[in-house]
Amino acid sequence: MKTLKHAVARFVREEEGVTAIEYGLIAGLIAVVIIASVTSLGKKIAGVFNSVTAVLP
Repeated sequence: MKTLKHAVARFVREEEGVTAIEYGLIAGLIAVVIIASVTSLGKKIAGVFNSVTAVLP
């Protein structure tokens, strides 16, 4: 039981894991922003191409 308590206490004190989690969350948020902007931009570009296609004979 002491080893389990010791392992949990060491895990709580460990800061490298926390830093890795923070970097992972930041990367995830950046990915969400990129996906949202690319999706929005793609819809606008599709509208432009459809407009050009409608004008061409």
